[in-house]
Amino acid sequence: MSQAARRAEALGARLPPLLVAAERVAATVAQGVHGRRRVGQGDSFWQFRPFLPGDATNRIDWRQSARSERIFVRETEWEAAQTVALWRDGGETMRWRKAGPVNKAERAELLLLALAALLLRGGERVRLIGAEGRPVSGLDRLAAALARLPDGDGVPPEVTLPRHAQAVLIGDFLAPLDTIQAAIGRMAAIPVRGHILQVLDPAEALLPYEGRVRFEGMRAEAGTLISRVEGIRDAYATRLAAQQDGLRAICRAAGWGFAIHRTDQPPEAALLGLYAALAPQVGRR
Repeated sequence: MSQAARRAEALGARLPPLLVAAERVAATVAQGVHGRRRVGQGDSFWQFRPFLPGDATNRIDWRQSARSERIFVRETEWEAAQTVALWRDGGETMRWRKAGPVNKAERAELLLLALAALLLRGGERVRLIGAEGRPVSGLDRLAAALARLPDGDGVPPEVTLPRHAQAVLIGDFLAPLDTIQAAIGRMAAIPVRGHILQVLDPAEALLPYEGRVRFEGMRAEAGTLISRVEGIRDAYATRLAAQQDGLRAICRAAGWGFAIHRTDQPPEAALLGLYAALAPQVGRR
């Protein structure tokens, strides 16, 4: 059995508790946010409201108006974001854990499913980047498709998305910046607007080690022995900050959003940030 197949089998085995956790996180966030529905040019009926000066007469709903002494306009729901495409990095570096309660892949999958739960509740179309087919209609199906996704190599694969869709990419984004820039550039050229969430273990963010430590490579790289880790902490922090500044610059140039999340932080905070970042795009074309 291949490594990817073993990973899919392992994820599939824990899907029920993962779905329960995702629904719980989504429910917590849903209590503090409003729905994404807005008045606008769409196909779905939203509400009737009284006719106001300046309204076009072809918007009058004569059947509803005939039932009362007032004239009513039929309003529809704006559906600017035809699709919200989601991706999580399931590569080897995402399965590393030192100080966090879960590894990065587990947190990324939880956030992806919880965000999908919120979006599906709001009537949005959700699809997985890397999974073939049309947008999924239910969280169970999306979770099953997630279990079948390949692990990935640090950046999302080339994909065909509808114009003006939105994308949310969740990973550690420690790959070379030019590789990440190429992937984001391809999506921004469609055009697709999006958001990157960098997920890190606390030990990656802080390098809390002391003394002599040997660091093993994750992708067949040779290990490195550091005789005094505290002596390189400042240089490490500078290198990580440069990576994050580069990610911010890539996102800014593409018109995307960028945020950082550590696995020792509550997932609800990251989920709320992603959902709030998506909401302002509704109603824009």
